Amino acid sequence: MAEVKKQSAFGAGRGGDRRGPRPGGGGRRPDRRPKKPADALEHKVVDMRRVARVVSGGRRFSFRATVVAGDRKGKVGVGIGKGRDTAMSIEKALNQARKSMITVPMDEHGTIPHDVRAKFSSAVVLIRPGKKGRGLIAGSSVRTVLELAGVADASAKILSRSNNKLNNARVAMIALSQLRAKKQHATTPTTTQA
Repeated sequence: MAEVKKQSAFGAGRGGDRRGPRPGGGGRRPDRRPKKPADALEHKVVDMRRVARVVSGGRRFSFRATVVAGDRKGKVGVGIGKGRDTAMSIEKALNQARKSMITVPMDEHGTIPHDVRAKFSSAVVLIRPGKKGRGLIAGSSVRTVLELAGVADASAKILSRSNNKLNNARVAMIALSQLRAKKQHATTPTTTQA
């Protein structure tokens, strides 16, 4: 004679009923939080450094991340974040990069409208528009900023001897923020000397 196992009203043991959700509900609750739109931002870590501060017991180490974020459609930002580990510092830097986004004016060929030169701290950069199909000619973190901004054809030269990647990224942002669209550039009054 076959034995019939007795089951409680709540299912077999601690794991609940193994046959699926109960007819009166049960199972997983649907996620009621609003769905966030897919973030189309790409980001690159330009610089990661271990920094230290001196406390009474010795030195306490943390990490400083420099991140460039952009959508390759004309928006780009640079952020810095410090944290106890690299993941935390990258996340903070990415949030700051999102907040410091600028829009880069470009023509239909994906190049900038005019030459621009900028200086930040000891870093100096010159960015020039390129011919269609020439590509992006730039180095260091300036290239990363231009790539993530979506500039396809341009030439950039770091004129200073600064190897500081953070300052080079910041000076590229300053240079891109000085750009004006061709229509706006043409209507800007110019001063003439008599």
